[in-house]
Amino acid sequence: MTWINNLYDTYEKNLSRVGVIEQKGNQEYTLMPIAHTTQTAHIEVSITENGEFHSARVLDKIITLIPCTEDSASKSSNIVAHPLHDNLAYVAGDLKRFGGGAKEQKKFNYYIDQLREWISSQYSHSKVKAIYEYISKESLIEDLVKENILFLDNKELITKWDKKYTEKYGNKPEIFSKISGKLTSSFVRFNIYSPNKEQIDIWNDRQVQQSFIDFYLNKISKKDYCFVTGEYGLITEKHSGKIRNTADMAKLISSNDKSEFTFRGRFDKSIEAASISYEVSQKAHNALKWLINRQGKIVNERLFLVWGNEALDIIAPDLDTISIIPRENIKKNETNTLKGFANEVSKAIDGYKSDLNTRAEVNILILDAATQGRMSVQYYKSIDKGLYLDRIKNWHQSCVWKHDYRKDKNKEILSFYGAPSTKDIAYAAYGRKANEKVIKSTMERMIPCIVENRRIPQDIIRSIVYRASNPQTMDNWEWRKTLSIACALLNHKEGIGVSLSKESKDRNYLFGRLLAVAYQIEKWAQSVQNEYRETNAERYMVSFSNKPQRTWKIIHDNLLPYKARLGGRATKLYDLIIEITDQFDEEDFNDKPLDGKYLLGFSSQVMDLDKRKHKDDEGVDLNDNFRS
Repeated sequence: MTWINNLYDTYEKNLSRVGVIEQKGNQEYTLMPIAHTTQTAHIEVSITENGEFHSARVLDKIITLIPCTEDSASKSSNIVAHPLHDNLAYVAGDLKRFGGGAKEQKKFNYYIDQLREWISSQYSHSKVKAIYEYISKESLIEDLVKENILFLDNKELITKWDKKYTEKYGNKPEIFSKISGKLTSSFVRFNIYSPNKEQIDIWNDRQVQQSFIDFYLNKISKKDYCFVTGEYGLITEKHSGKIRNTADMAKLISSNDKSEFTFRGRFDKSIEAASISYEVSQKAHNALKWLINRQGKIVNERLFLVWGNEALDIIAPDLDTISIIPRENIKKNETNTLKGFANEVSKAIDGYKSDLNTRAEVNILILDAATQGRMSVQYYKSIDKGLYLDRIKNWHQSCVWKHDYRKDKNKEILSFYGAPSTKDIAYAAYGRKANEKVIKSTMERMIPCIVENRRIPQDIIRSIVYRASNPQTMDNWEWRKTLSIACALLNHKEGIGVSLSKESKDRNYLFGRLLAVAYQIEKWAQSVQNEYRETNAERYMVSFSNKPQRTWKIIHDNLLPYKARLGGRATKLYDLIIEITDQFDEEDFNDKPLDGKYLLGFSSQVMDLDKRKHKDDEGVDLNDNFRS
C-alpha cells in the first residue's frame, strides 16, 4: 500500500493548505479536511445568528465543502443524511405540508436527529446551533416560496415545471434550470448572515470544520490495526469516492460484495483482507483529490498524476520537450539548434534538483475505472527524485528529432528538437480516429519507457513506422508530424543522431537517403512553377519500403521530367544520388524489405537538403556544401 502511504504523507506535509481555497482556471478546489466531502449546491439559505431566516438565492451549481459521515459520503438510495447541508427532501421539515410523504418525513427526522446530536455534544459550534434552531421551526419551504425560489400549485410544491404553470407564474423559475431531476433533489447549503462582512462562510470556517471532525471521531468505535501505518486505532470499511470529480462514483477501495464469492472467497470479513484507519483513508483520498485538481491529467477518464513528496511540482514524464522549457527561452536564437534545446532541457530539469535530499522521491500514479463503481491502479512507481530527473533528461536528449507541428498562441509554427509527448506518440501510432481506450493505453505503456528506462514496445514502433510509410492515408501535415515522431522513437532505439550521417553504410539508411533526394527534386521542381501536389516518392513509399530496388527504378525514371525544370541544381542532386549509390555494398542493393531506419535516412537527408537550398537561395555555392 505504498501509494496510500505516500498520499497520506503528502497530506501530513501540507496541513497548512487544508481548507485553503485554491484556483486553477475557473475551478476552485481545496485540500479537504477529514470527514468532509464536496457537493454541488443549488440553493443557499442565509440564517441570522439568532436562528431566523434572512434570505435565500439560487446558485449556479457551485461546488461546496460539506461535513459528512462514512455513510453519507457513499449514500445512494438509502436514507442517510449529511450532517449540515443536504437535499431539500432532508432539510425541509415542512415538506409534509406541501405534498411530501412518509419517506420525506423519515429523511427529515434522520437529518434533524443527527444535527441535534452534534449541537448537543461538547463539540458544538454557535453557527451550527443557529442553523439547527432555524431548521427546527420547519418553515424552509414556506420561506423559499416567499422568496420566489419555490412555487406552489393548490398548496402543493411544484417539483417539476410544466407549460401550464407558465401562464400563472410567467417564465420558468431559475431553480428548474439548475437541476436535472426532481426539485426535492436540489442541494441546499446554509450560511450565517452577519452585518460583519468579513465573517467567514460556514463551509470555509476551520472552527466549524474542526467542530464536526472532533464530534465525529468521538462517535467511531471500531478499532483495529491499520495496514498502512501499523498503528492501532479507529478504522473504516467505507472509503471515499468522488476521486476524479464530484460525480465520480468509482472507488479505489471497496468491499461490498456480500454474496457468492465474498471477498474473492479468501476471507470471511472484509476487515480480514485489509483494515485501514479512518484518518489514513480520509487523508490519503483527500490528498489524491487535491493533487488531481492541482496537477492531474485525465484522458478519457484515465488519470495520470505525478507529484513529489517533498516539493509537489515536478516535470511530468508525458510532456514533449518544448513544454518543459520556459516560454521566454523558446524563441531565443541559441535554442534554434539541437544543442540549444539540449542545454535548455538540462537547465530546466536541473532547476528541480535544488531541493534534493535523501528522502526526495517522485510518485507516478495512473488510475482508471473498469466499471462505474470500481477504480483500479493501472500503474504506480515511487522513484528517487534524482534518478527520476536523470531519466527524464535522458529521454528528452535521446528520443530526439526535429518537430514542426507545435504552434504558439499566435498560431505560428514552433520548431523544436526533442521528444514528443506520449499523447502525440499514441496518435501518431494509431491515428486521430483511434479508439480513446487505445490512446490512453498507449500513453500508459510509454510511461515505464521514460521513467524506468525500458525499451519502447515493438508493436508501437511497428505501427508508427507503418503509418509514417503511408503518407497517402493522411493529410500532409499529419504525415510530417507522424514522420518526425517515428524518427524520434527510432533514434532513441538506434542512437544514430539527427544530423545526416554521410558515413553510414546501412542499406536501410542509404535507401532512405535516396528516397529523400528524389522527394526533394520533385518538390523543388514543383515550387518553380508554384505547383504543390503529392510526389512520386510519397506515392510509392509503401512499395519502396517493401521492395526498394524495384521501386527505386520506377521513382528514378519518373524524375526525368523534373530535371529540365531545375537546371544546374538537378545536376548537383543527381550527382548526390550517384554518391549515395556508390556507398552501397553490392549485395545490399536488393529488394529485401527495409526496416524503420530508412525513415531516419530519409528525414535527415531532407533536412540537410533544405539547409542547402536555403544557403543556395542566399547565393552560397552548393558545391561548397557538397564538398563538406
